[in-house]
Amino acid sequence: MKSVLFCRVSSREQEEVGYSLPSQQKLLSEYSDRKGFVIDKTFAISESASGKHQRKTFIEMMKYVEKRNIRIIICEKTDRLTRNLGDLIGIYNWLEQDLDRQLHLVKDGLILHKNSKSQEKFNLDIKVVMAKNYIDNLSEEVKKGQKEKIEQGWSPSKPRLGYKNEDINGHKTHVIDENYAPIIRKMFELYDSGNYSVERLTDYLYSQGLRSRGGNKIVTGRIHGFLTDPTYTGMILWNDNLFQGKHEPLISKELFDRVQTRLHSKTTPKVQKHLFLFKGLVKCQTCSGTISFETHKGITYGHCNHYRPCNDKIWVREDSLESQIKKALVKLQINNKRIMEWIKKALKESNQDISNYNDLLVEQLGKKLISVNKRLSNLYDDKVDEVITKDFYNQKFKEYSKEKTDIEDSIQKHNKANDKFQNLSIQFYELSQRAEQIFTNPLMNMDKKRILLQLIYSKFSLDKGKLLFEYTKGFLILSKLVELTNKSSKVQKYDKNEVATFELSRSTVPISYTPNFAFLDPIVRKGRDLNPREHCCSRG
Repeated sequence: MKSVLFCRVSSREQEEVGYSLPSQQKLLSEYSDRKGFVIDKTFAISESASGKHQRKTFIEMMKYVEKRNIRIIICEKTDRLTRNLGDLIGIYNWLEQDLDRQLHLVKDGLILHKNSKSQEKFNLDIKVVMAKNYIDNLSEEVKKGQKEKIEQGWSPSKPRLGYKNEDINGHKTHVIDENYAPIIRKMFELYDSGNYSVERLTDYLYSQGLRSRGGNKIVTGRIHGFLTDPTYTGMILWNDNLFQGKHEPLISKELFDRVQTRLHSKTTPKVQKHLFLFKGLVKCQTCSGTISFETHKGITYGHCNHYRPCNDKIWVREDSLESQIKKALVKLQINNKRIMEWIKKALKESNQDISNYNDLLVEQLGKKLISVNKRLSNLYDDKVDEVITKDFYNQKFKEYSKEKTDIEDSIQKHNKANDKFQNLSIQFYELSQRAEQIFTNPLMNMDKKRILLQLIYSKFSLDKGKLLFEYTKGFLILSKLVELTNKSSKVQKYDKNEVATFELSRSTVPISYTPNFAFLDPIVRKGRDLNPREHCCSRG
């Protein structure tokens, strides 16, 4: 008579003490031989299998014995067969359909069939219930341990890519993995630039050597998962709730929030076979439709796509648009040396205003933080004294904890704002005065040029071959100042007080306007060596 064997080891510890799958299979094979059964197939579940996969294997076995009309199932003991009452009912139904069908539980010394005594079935029921109780209790203990670890600020899950496990005082904690952390930071920065879709970013990261732990290409869905994971900001996401973690963040919360906005925006860039310099940046002045770019005989042209009614039929060469941009960038340069010194002085003075402003905000936020901590303490006391229900406590605890995290993030942000503003002011000024040189520098590839254009200009439109543009807020103020001072310089007449009316503090480079100039550093700092053209600061 044919039989099937069902083997399972549910923990690594069981394998280590000799309950390995080969050991089980040997035991059951010897039993089958003694009984005169012929083994048709062996179903085995390793310790690494998930609960879902274990149940799937059990169902496959039941379907197999039904289809092949196999009447004997041999298993080591009850908890190796199932710990699920629903599966047990399935076993009973299978036995009831044929008098010759049998379930052999070797170590339990139990053979069940259609006419088995009620006591034998009761014994099996008790064993399954006890096995289920063991699993339920184990699950409770695991969850209790996970909750305790989260409350201490450490994630109970495996470390995300960019982190690794490190044993500190006998506890496994997540620390930064310098092998992967830089590429994770780069991933967020590139997507934030607006020049990469998730698909294009996936291909780029693969070309830069990013691989899965198995050495394979990480799929697009996984990259999307990385981009939406708050773990990289120092938080712990567990059961759809956020907790403050103790691990070091890889990116700022501001960068993470900008990436989330871009990911869920309807204007998120799609996969592009050809990425042109101005693709997706220019609108038609007549109908507000997007200008399309295409290449013919090696020359790239831009034209209105005419998805809307439009009478502008002019096709303009991409290099013509680039020439117009170069001329526009030159117009940001200040010709008068004394005016430039006034601007530098104004930037330094405005930094002190920002510092005073931030100190006041931090003081106010500190008072709010004390108030929230007091509310949390009172809430805990009310829970201990059973004044409030557990559900109400959980609801308010989540609400107050989020408020506390937001306040702490704001304090940290404003504490860093002074240095950020000072560095940004310097970079902003350097970029504005050397924008044309930077744009034409050989180190600037297409992606960097697109980022540069988006830093300076908020909008482009094309009107019968002429490129029109609008500045971003900071560069708009600067362009007006340049227009005034350069015009005054030509007639050798200018009013220092009139120039000073252009506020160069918060209105020029507000804290919320935080472009990423990092990719320009080697060009801005070494521009004179890379480009022999005379620096604009030397002009009188």
